[in-house]
Amino acid sequence: MPASPSTARALNDRLALRLLQQEGPLTAGQLKQLTGLSRPTVADLVDRLTAAGLITVVGESGEQRRGPNARLYGIVAGRAHLAALDVRTEGVLVLVSDLLGRVLAEASAPIGGDTGTGPAVEQAVAAVERAVKEGGADRLHTVGIGAPGLIDPATGDLRDSAGLPAWHRSLVAALQDRLPGARVTVENETNLAALAEQREGAARDRDTFVLLWLGHGVGAAVVLDGSLRRGASGGTGEIGFLPVPGTSTLPSATDCGGGFHSLTGAAAVVSLAAEYGLPASETVDLPTSETVDLPTSETGGLPASETVDLPVDGPVNVPVDGPVNVPVGGPADAAGAVPAVRGAADEPEAARVVRGAVARASAADERFLRALADRIAVGAASVVAVLDPGCVVLGGEVGRAGGAVLAGLVGERLRRMSPLPTEVRASGLGGTAVLRGALLTARERAQDELFGPPER
Repeated sequence: MPASPSTARALNDRLALRLLQQEGPLTAGQLKQLTGLSRPTVADLVDRLTAAGLITVVGESGEQRRGPNARLYGIVAGRAHLAALDVRTEGVLVLVSDLLGRVLAEASAPIGGDTGTGPAVEQAVAAVERAVKEGGADRLHTVGIGAPGLIDPATGDLRDSAGLPAWHRSLVAALQDRLPGARVTVENETNLAALAEQREGAARDRDTFVLLWLGHGVGAAVVLDGSLRRGASGGTGEIGFLPVPGTSTLPSATDCGGGFHSLTGAAAVVSLAAEYGLPASETVDLPTSETVDLPTSETGGLPASETVDLPVDGPVNVPVDGPVNVPVGGPADAAGAVPAVRGAADEPEAARVVRGAVARASAADERFLRALADRIAVGAASVVAVLDPGCVVLGGEVGRAGGAVLAGLVGERLRRMSPLPTEVRASGLGGTAVLRGALLTARERAQDELFGPPER
């Protein structure tokens, strides 16, 4: 049955908008070529989308040739503004962007462990409102939040979790109350990191992989056939509770102390380093080979003249490898580079000892790293045996600190433990994975509402 004229127009409009989103500004002739639509049909949809305030003329093509130049049409980036939040135990980091994902402003709010729920929520919301004002946004269309803990798949709410600050659960309601009209969504931080790795990081060439999060806590995100899997109760990837050999007890429903967490959580990593006589408090500069791939013109960019204060879980002194296109309010510096992303506090101790071991590479350091890789491989092997993902990405503070060296050791151990071929990779996104995942999610949801969902 042929589509009605109104349905056909909606499909054509959606197709054109998706092309402009993916390809950047296009002429009517280029839209005709890419869509296969007739010239009059393209002319009609351009008029329609312009009148709706979704696209506008952003320039001309063919400046180097004689004669009239064709108009270049692009998405109106200010049609909607978005916010992304990385909510940590110790604070929150906020970015505000336009509809194309280009970052307009940033803010952070460190929150002490003894801060009450009310004051903590107020500090976090104030950081969002400050970023909105500095970004020149009248209102927010969508807010994406990444937070530790389980998300209820039925309601989309952050579930009450032992060991996490109470203000985390109150933040969503407060944002909905203070940001009228904004669509506020929350997702587990590890899941968002996996989505970012899939789109822009170490897993760009993988439809199926597992992200193993190694930080203060331990978790995993599972992507199968291109889709993130959350499970019946939202608990897919709660690998910290996985019973493993080498612990003194078994985990319980309320305590992962006897599970995989006991082997690879931050406290366990520091304790293991002490067993091998490694310095626990040494701060080590990042090696020059470790870089962070900041967002580009398609994925968004950090302000060219500022640094971002990440919460204390983020890494510090991350050099940028080469120039990055940052299409925000002002140009980048003369070299085209953007400043390094910096942490608001020192790197967590577990990450420092791992990074130090990689940098020094002494005999004791190598023994420690091999022992840590053996522990990580115990949990990874269980995941591989059940899911056969073909690829495991090591993320979180400890995974990033270990980089390719730790990933290589874990991969070597896995090859001896499992008959299933599995590539182990280090995170490709540094400390920005959760925030970038939140921004990508907010952007996609806003575009789905404004443009219509993509065809399946």
